Amino acid sequence: MYLKSLSDRQVPISIKLRDGEVVSGWIEYFDDMMLRLTREGKPNLFIYKSQIRTITEGGPSGQRRSPNRNESAG
Repeated sequence: MYLKSLSDRQVPISIKLRDGEVVSGWIEYFDDMMLRLTREGKPNLFIYKSQIRTITEGGPSGQRRSPNRNESAG
């Protein structure tokens, strides 16, 4: 339920992997074995759940992503 909530709300997260690397983005998709981490300006990642040490809400920007954001200049 927690991953579904993060995915539905597109909450920015940081994932610490078992090797110590930290990646940030939001969860676009997940299943029993893996999740898809979507990142702006970087390639999206498919990460096996067995390789995840921790998931922390709040990415580098600390702002929530809005699924219906308006990207108007001005």
